[in-house]
Amino acid sequence: MPGSGSGLLVQRCLTFTTGLVECLCFAGAVFGWASLVFVLKEEGYFSSLCVNGTGVNGTLVLDCAGQDEQFSLIFTIASFMNNFLTLPNGFLFDRFGTTVTRLYGIFLYTIGTVMVAFSTSALAILLFPALSLLAVGGILFLMTNMQVGNLFGSRRSTIITLYNGAFDSSSALFLVIKLLHERGIALRSSFLFLSACSVVHLLRTFFLLPRKLIPYPLPDNYTYGITCGKSDNRIGEVAENGDAQKVEEVPLNKDASAKQEKSFRDCLLSRFFMWHLLWLSVMQLRHYLFIGTLNPMLQRLTAGESSLVSQYTNAFAITQLCGVLCAPWNGLIMDRHKGKPRAEGESEQEVDLRATVLSLFLTALQCLLFSICASTPYLPLQYLTFILQVLNRSFLYGGNAAFISVAFPSCHFGKLYGLVMALSAVFSLLQYPCFALVKVLDGDPLYVNIGLTLLSLLAFIHPLSVYLHCRSVSSQRVKNKAMTQSS
Repeated sequence: MPGSGSGLLVQRCLTFTTGLVECLCFAGAVFGWASLVFVLKEEGYFSSLCVNGTGVNGTLVLDCAGQDEQFSLIFTIASFMNNFLTLPNGFLFDRFGTTVTRLYGIFLYTIGTVMVAFSTSALAILLFPALSLLAVGGILFLMTNMQVGNLFGSRRSTIITLYNGAFDSSSALFLVIKLLHERGIALRSSFLFLSACSVVHLLRTFFLLPRKLIPYPLPDNYTYGITCGKSDNRIGEVAENGDAQKVEEVPLNKDASAKQEKSFRDCLLSRFFMWHLLWLSVMQLRHYLFIGTLNPMLQRLTAGESSLVSQYTNAFAITQLCGVLCAPWNGLIMDRHKGKPRAEGESEQEVDLRATVLSLFLTALQCLLFSICASTPYLPLQYLTFILQVLNRSFLYGGNAAFISVAFPSCHFGKLYGLVMALSAVFSLLQYPCFALVKVLDGDPLYVNIGLTLLSLLAFIHPLSVYLHCRSVSSQRVKNKAMTQSS
């Protein structure tokens, strides 16, 4: 790639566009599991677990609770692995860089698609490792793509949140596979095609992404990719050597120096990290409980009328596809100050942190409103609940990544992102005692929902903490300026 400004711009735009397609079409496919289950049931997976039972009127019915339990267990394991293994994957990303991490992710994703392709009703057990491999490979696609935001400084948070929104919307992939299956396209053909797409992932890895990490702030004349030459200031990415490793070790300007001085341990024990972990965990738990109790809730509100349950379930599935449209709004909120003059002595990180306050607050407020609507036993209100749920989910995960990139050194991003996702996954295991409590209450989730609504109020501590920090730093800066002028 030539070093001209137009050539670099074209390369960066291609990197951004192909990354968006990758996240939108592949990364979060595992979360469209409900659509794939329909296909797997038609193919007879775990059908041996269905037994004959007696209906209400003494009629003979087929009880497939055991089959459903297996499908639920597959997804439960995969979704947990998706979050929990982000921790070691984050260390891998920070230590070895983009190329090694993506090659590992592509390998996992390809093996996962091949295992699904060659699974049969007799080899249904292959779905357990296959879906977990797809989940872990997909999150590695997202993790390595989020750094692309560093190439577009003024729109950094917007791109990070957009990629997270695309990850949410990629659940449509399994819906497409379901529709193709209904039109005669075999499940094996669809997944072999996904396996073949790994060639595209490999080409993008070598030609449109750096070997190590993309630094932030981005130095002048920064280049990357296998065809790049060495830049004049030794900052560029070169595939043949490891010069890029030094990018993360040397502060690029005075604003970055204070941020880069923090060790990983300092970041881990900071007030920001603790409150951010609580902020993410309580809201993620609220979303998991809502999804897990959605069908029983609709059954109760519709008095078991299957057509209405189907109607509302379809409405919920369709709204999930809108995550890619909702997420960038959060990024625009965080990037709204870009390009505006800073106050004298004000660092770029201070401005970025202050911009996150509104985003963190709005995300917590959305969760509170969503939880109140979900707790209200009024059926038509659930349309609004679905809208608030997808809006809040896209703000939550995009804002999570964007805040970590702003508040902490970029050299620790992978580790901190992985750790916060892993710890929040452990916290989300509280959904199981909550499910048990709902069963004790005869399937009525009202009291559990009220408790979770009260718990979600804890999320407001984080934006308040960041706001007080920014105000304290600003006051100290003004005080120092006054002392300097008086002397």
